Amino acid sequence: MSEASVQEPTTHPSGLSLDERVNLCLSIGEECIQPDELRRLLEKKPNPCAYDGFEPSGRMHIAQGVMKCLNVNKLTKSGVTFKFWIADWFAQMNNKMGGDIKKIQKVGLYMVEVWKAVGMDLSKVEFIWSSEEINSRAHEYWPLVLDIARKNSLGRIIRCSQIMGRSESDDLAASQIFYPVMQCADIFFLGADICQLGMDQRKVNMLAREYCDDIKRKNKPIILSHKMLAGLKEGQEKMSKSDPNSAIFMEDSEKDVQSKIKKAYCPPGVVEKNPCLEYIKYVIFPWCEEFKLYRKSEEEPETGKLEVYESYERFEKEYVEEKIHPGDLKPSLSKHLNAILQPVRDHFENDENAKNLLKTIKAYKVTK
Repeated sequence: MSEASVQEPTTHPSGLSLDERVNLCLSIGEECIQPDELRRLLEKKPNPCAYDGFEPSGRMHIAQGVMKCLNVNKLTKSGVTFKFWIADWFAQMNNKMGGDIKKIQKVGLYMVEVWKAVGMDLSKVEFIWSSEEINSRAHEYWPLVLDIARKNSLGRIIRCSQIMGRSESDDLAASQIFYPVMQCADIFFLGADICQLGMDQRKVNMLAREYCDDIKRKNKPIILSHKMLAGLKEGQEKMSKSDPNSAIFMEDSEKDVQSKIKKAYCPPGVVEKNPCLEYIKYVIFPWCEEFKLYRKSEEEPETGKLEVYESYERFEKEYVEEKIHPGDLKPSLSKHLNAILQPVRDHFENDENAKNLLKTIKAYKVTK
């Protein structure tokens, strides 16, 4: 038998080879620290644990809804178990929802409902409330927090303030200074092998790896950071929950989606910092595996002439060459987004519990 015909045996319960599992995990990240460590982890541990922590701080935008669903489903398909750290205490520390813990917890329940509706595979997903878990295991948590705080300077911790959506120059409350130390502790407290958060959380994840050096721990948490989707307005590097026009939200109406995309920044022939192209690359193609473009056509004035793109690379090339006009792109993008979001709308319309939750959440004032 030739070497070319020899295949790596498939022994993992997922049915995937080691290479397939590694590549599937890497496909969700803009950055991985470190790929070789990820490979060793997947080789030695059949069901490693990944985690993401989120502040319940308002309505859920499409990056947190659809992109997170895509990422979690890829990880669980590769055999990874996933823990969502519902950071209600952290949202209170960061003064989200005006620091009202009851409102924060309502938002947390709403977010779980969104993920259920959009199609997240919850069979290997666990939702953990930070307030409950920390209280029940306080004897483990607080000594860990204090040890991390003791081993780091105040300046080093303040440099991590970006994780809260703050800058080093902001006038931080004492609770916000302690926040990065606690988030670093969460990684070890939850037994996470993989930190699967956005690039904006990179600094505190690196802090956790540095802490491993301090305590002589060999197995450092692997950082698998996903891309931050741009806001819809010109110059917005990140979506903002406090600016309803900066993002598509998971229960936006069809008209809302159409209106927001119509107004979105989309310069002809320009890819860099073009939010519409980011939506197509990071949401539409991973979800639909194609993009259907409806070009204006005299022959088909109602629907337009359909052209199907099966790769983002071809789509981008033609956009740069200005063979695709924003006037055609935007209505087509809206169609795709509305199709993805329709199950979520249906859930919040037909399920009474979800319907009441959304009504309550929409009445809350989002605070930065």
